[in-house]
Amino acid sequence: MHRLKTLIQQNRTRLPLILWLALCLGAAYALGFYAYATDERPGTNDAPSSVIRHPSSSFDLFWEAYRILRDEFYGELPPARQLAYGALRGALSTLGDPYSVFVEPQPHEMEKADLRGSFGGIGANLSRDAQGRVILHPLPDPPAAQAGVQDGDILLAVDGLPLTPTLSLEATTLWLRGPVGEPVTLTLLRGDGPPVSITVIRAEIELPSITWHQLETQPQVGYIAISRFSERTDQELRRALLDLRSRGVQQLILDLRNNSGGLLQAAVDVAGEFLPNAVILIEERRNHLTEVRRSGSGGLATELPLVVLVNRGTASAAEIVAGALQAHGRARLIGETTFGKGSVQLIFELSDGSSLHITAARWLTPRGHQLDGVGLTPDVVQEGGAADLTDPADAQFALALRLLRTKEW
Repeated sequence: MHRLKTLIQQNRTRLPLILWLALCLGAAYALGFYAYATDERPGTNDAPSSVIRHPSSSFDLFWEAYRILRDEFYGELPPARQLAYGALRGALSTLGDPYSVFVEPQPHEMEKADLRGSFGGIGANLSRDAQGRVILHPLPDPPAAQAGVQDGDILLAVDGLPLTPTLSLEATTLWLRGPVGEPVTLTLLRGDGPPVSITVIRAEIELPSITWHQLETQPQVGYIAISRFSERTDQELRRALLDLRSRGVQQLILDLRNNSGGLLQAAVDVAGEFLPNAVILIEERRNHLTEVRRSGSGGLATELPLVVLVNRGTASAAEIVAGALQAHGRARLIGETTFGKGSVQLIFELSDGSSLHITAARWLTPRGHQLDGVGLTPDVVQEGGAADLTDPADAQFALALRLLRTKEW
């Protein structure tokens, strides 16, 4: 997910593009709703009067094309809402911007949970077996395991609603989520026995964005990996730093490899733990407006020796943190040239739970360098990273240790 999410806003009208897209959505949905709800017969030559009352040549053309599609297509047209979604995707594709996109309700809901860093759920992962059935894998402590759900249970129904072969894992996951404290009843098939029902009380399930530990071989070094930037990331980072410092850690490795981004403010806050009262990035908005984003005071690791690991998967908010630390000489970057995603997206939630992600700004490093499509160049280029730190092939991690040991950080 190479997007930099900043805000979820509703009914915002200051961007003409948003107004145009809102009109597109309304027209496309009205198109489908009218055709299906009124059972309009082939051969009708007029679009709905509510649309023609304020015509434009572009929308006249839209309706003309739709009438041909409706009357001549050999097959069944998709539901009205899918036609509207298709119209939105097509409109956004004309912008030539890969980060201005339309997201349907289900993936948008999952995306919001990722950015919040938590959700109300049962605490279980889902998979499919060879027959396409949904298999539950409860996590060790959350409510599903406590209620008696076992690894390998086959999920047949949720609150009495049977799962269908066409229901995606994403949609099934959203069925299982809901307000914390509310029950959800699962109908399960276990082994050769008859189906059983288990009621699970939803709890808050956290999605950690940070892992950390103290190195056994070099206890003065602490390792922190950030997988994404959510609302909880700075809080998690502070907990990690307090824990590591209480153990006597005196040097840090910050791993941003394969971090595709997240919330802009989270990136600014994280950078501030290492770099207080400093310019973190510069935003360029439309009409030549610029905004300087600075970190606050009170960082917990402002003086500890620090090296940062990056690779081709380091993008967006992760590049903001790495770029600020590099620009101010706070840390050396080790690894590969980063992805190069230097734009900011605003997220506009639509009435049905879908959303528009619209590029609203470009960001520059504190030194004014544009990184979109270019990326950050590490101070020390090193190929050969690995996801498992126990793997001796992780040359980037080994180099970071050497630089800390020789005080070349």
